[in-house]
Amino acid sequence: MTDTKKSPQGEWSSHSAFIMAATGSAVGLGNIWKFPYITGENGGGAFVLVYLLCVALIGIPIMMSETLMGRRGRHNPVTTMESLTAEAKADEHWHYLGWMGIIAGILILSYYSVIAGWASAYVLKAFTGSFFDADAAAVKQLFADFIASPVQLAFWHTAFMLATMWIVKQGVNNGLEKALRWLMPSLFVLLILLVGYAMTTPSYFQGLHFLFTPDFSKLTGNSILTAMGQAFFSLGIGMGAVMVYGAYLPKKISITETVVVVSIADTVVALLSGIIIFPIVFSNGLQPDSGPGLIFETLPIAFGSMIGGWLFGILFFVMLVLAALSSSVALIEPAVAWLIETRGFNREKASLYAGSVTWLIGFASIFSFNSWSGFKIFGQTLFELLDYVTANLMLPIGGFAIAMFAGRIMVRGHSEQELDLPNPLTYQIWQLLIKYLAPAAVFLVFLDVVGVL
Repeated sequence: MTDTKKSPQGEWSSHSAFIMAATGSAVGLGNIWKFPYITGENGGGAFVLVYLLCVALIGIPIMMSETLMGRRGRHNPVTTMESLTAEAKADEHWHYLGWMGIIAGILILSYYSVIAGWASAYVLKAFTGSFFDADAAAVKQLFADFIASPVQLAFWHTAFMLATMWIVKQGVNNGLEKALRWLMPSLFVLLILLVGYAMTTPSYFQGLHFLFTPDFSKLTGNSILTAMGQAFFSLGIGMGAVMVYGAYLPKKISITETVVVVSIADTVVALLSGIIIFPIVFSNGLQPDSGPGLIFETLPIAFGSMIGGWLFGILFFVMLVLAALSSSVALIEPAVAWLIETRGFNREKASLYAGSVTWLIGFASIFSFNSWSGFKIFGQTLFELLDYVTANLMLPIGGFAIAMFAGRIMVRGHSEQELDLPNPLTYQIWQLLIKYLAPAAVFLVFLDVVGVL
């Protein structure tokens, strides 16, 4: 029997609109800020290879699963899981998977917005020539002074959250879709321009070698978990965004085709970011393992000394802000949809409430860089703890649960109907990956990290 449910929030107007939205959800700071610095911390090429395998064999099948679950449920993640659980006559506790997605999205956006605020501030710094002729010590001091100021961080965090809330309150077609139609093309144009610049740097091939030549001696169990967590973080799996965007997906659009296109686009952006950043880093004698501050402490040195650096510096940080904005609207949308559908809020009020809670939590990350920098839990600042718990624990656990539900709990006929694959063999391959490979891979990596293996 054909499912005819519609989302109360509306639908994407076309196939291209959904691809833009899903790609926007996936492409963000995870690709341009996080991927380069964790690749640098984990030795380069071997980490990239593991990351690509995680995307292909784990990320894509789970993203297909989360999308089909969203389209089948047609509501916010919590209500969707309640609906799917009732259809499958399964344990009602599965609805906590929806809650974990909403909570993960809010927690990630709380610190994501702080980093996006850094990028926003650096657009202004680049424009005013703050990097001009600055050496490594001056740029490091500029960054240190910036993050040492709670007032500056709070201002830019607030500005970014207000922009996110404004777009989300416009709704699916008037807000999310219209914004992403210009955000994503702009992002890709800026990427291509910056890749062109990277090709002119003296260490272009050294950067490519670092990025694409595997050195497996640098891999650890934690590196593999980080690669898997990054694949989930970058694709947006397990944080409710994919599920709620799937709820807005018209029936006529192929989930498989769309997820593959989005995953390829997301991976290409991550690799292009590495191709841009590492040649600039090596050409200026900088270190690739500089951590979260990599693009803020190293790239401005290059922009301040190279021909056209003023323009390319502005373009790079504008690109970073656009990428962050395209993801932030996806991160907050599950909570907004839940408030509208279960609490009777209008979209403006829901955006205000969800945004305000996220904004307040963000101050934990802001203060972890200055006033509370000495306060640590398990040896980590609040920012580091939020990043680790969400990207390395909540998202893989959420992905594991999605795989188990879609592959083993959900009514087979419903998943077949939603995926609408061209032949039975293709469906069986998806089932093999989602029932066995994906959950087993997540589980084994966890066992290794906690020291059981």
